[in-house]
Amino acid sequence: MRRARAGGRGGVFTPRDFLDVAARAAVDQALSRLAKTGKLRRLARGLYDFPKVHPKLGPLSPTPDDVAQALARETGSQVQMAGARAANALGLSTQVPAKSTYLTDGPSRRVVLGKRVVDLRHASPKHLIAPGSAAGTVVQALRHVGQVRAADVAQIAARRLSASDKKTLASTAVQAPAWMRPTLVSIANAASGDLDG
Repeated sequence: MRRARAGGRGGVFTPRDFLDVAARAAVDQALSRLAKTGKLRRLARGLYDFPKVHPKLGPLSPTPDDVAQALARETGSQVQMAGARAANALGLSTQVPAKSTYLTDGPSRRVVLGKRVVDLRHASPKHLIAPGSAAGTVVQALRHVGQVRAADVAQIAARRLSASDKKTLASTAVQAPAWMRPTLVSIANAASGDLDG
């Protein structure tokens, strides 16, 4: 419980996050006991959180990103938001998708949190470009909106990405499908001086 509190309310974790403290069986028992007493909340099999509590609404759902990151830590894999979630994160869409899709190099898994779904889909390396980075989010948003809105992605991403993210984008653009490369290169080459001073 001390470790969960240290991470602050809203933290999402799996038994693997505590294996440096005790053996798996002991960790599973402790987490189960804490969930039964209401100190932690069991979200799904092997997935727990220390929920943020709203004065009127009660315990709040964890963010999809936190859930995806916890699931990735459990399997030692990488994740990257994809589809409508990536487009929303970049500001290309104001709709918050009910299903948050992430690509992973680990196993596929789906977690239902009330009305929201966090969907991890196993993807091949060619679809998982710069996972876990802002550059990777740009690639996924571009894949989602398609060639028709490539200019919109370029305009927003050129303003939002740091110089470091643009370097990542430049070095990984060659892995992207041919139709995406010109857009990714133009984002990577956009003047960073405007943003970074």
